[in-house]
Amino acid sequence: MVYRCSICNTVYPSDTYAYRCECGGLFDVEYEHSTDLSVSESWSLWRYRSVLPPFPDELVDAISMGEGATPLMALGATVKGKGEYYMPTLSFKDRGAVMLALHMASIGVKRCAIDSSGNGATAVAAYSARAGIACDVFVPAHTSEKKVAQIEAYGAKVHLIEGPREASGAAVKAFVEEHGVYYASHIYNPLFFEGTKTYLFEIREQMGGNLPDILLIPVGNGTLLTGVALALGEMAISSPPLLVAVQASACAPLAAAFNERGASHWTTTLAEGIAIAEPARMHLLLSLMREFNGIFVEVNESEIRQAHEELAHRGVFIELTSAANWAGYVKLIRENPQLKEKTAVLPLCGAGLKSLGSFS
Repeated sequence: MVYRCSICNTVYPSDTYAYRCECGGLFDVEYEHSTDLSVSESWSLWRYRSVLPPFPDELVDAISMGEGATPLMALGATVKGKGEYYMPTLSFKDRGAVMLALHMASIGVKRCAIDSSGNGATAVAAYSARAGIACDVFVPAHTSEKKVAQIEAYGAKVHLIEGPREASGAAVKAFVEEHGVYYASHIYNPLFFEGTKTYLFEIREQMGGNLPDILLIPVGNGTLLTGVALALGEMAISSPPLLVAVQASACAPLAAAFNERGASHWTTTLAEGIAIAEPARMHLLLSLMREFNGIFVEVNESEIRQAHEELAHRGVFIELTSAANWAGYVKLIRENPQLKEKTAVLPLCGAGLKSLGSFS
């Protein structure tokens, strides 16, 4: 397994502590795996072991917590939600975090650091604890208290950083350089996307070998979108679903760039998990959306609150960022009524308990 720069093609060994190429390019990961997706008897994302990084069985057994295999539930006649909040740390980020923890353990990492709006850091903190790796977490000072408490419960050291989400990223990079620790970034490290791609493998199996007509994906730094694109490539789908990327209108840099609007001053949003004003892989994400003929849907704060209430009244209690996905679907159908009869799947990314107290 090696890392390759996406710009200059320089190859780095996978045990490097560098998180990007000297030229400034970000890494892709390359490893040998089967082109024929076969499934094992495991009821977890390891069911798709044939297309996942080649970690030793004993390491997987020690660190995995059975992540994946989340249910599909009806939210309407033609739309389903995938219950990613059933994961061990209550969000979809466990799919990628287990890959990072396994990799760190395999190359002997003793201490790592991560920046996140909450869920990514929570997942990495939990799986680092499983692997016996000390973890420093940098999150915005306005991060939900419930998420901070969960991170601390895993034994990680939390650094609350004032300012926008990007300030946490700057702080962790300075920390990594100063202390020489491993940067366990769910944004920069491409192994994370090897985990999130299993989201789509599961959907296809759960739908009897088919994919829905529409896939709604929340996009901040694009960890789920990148994984879905990887999966579509490995599936060699000739007619992929319509990809609908959901952003909060208060912080929608990707939607603005995709639709060729001018730069804007982005503000805070209830959907803190996708409040990313400067995505590190912005050019890649825009390229993927164009490659798959995707579209963007932007939802405002009122629509997010209403979506959260609607789902809660249907027995589905999710965090506000996840409610943006349902708001995105409602808006998509309202503006494109011809899509109402099309099958659709959206992720229910995080549990409502994570942002309890933020709903009023």
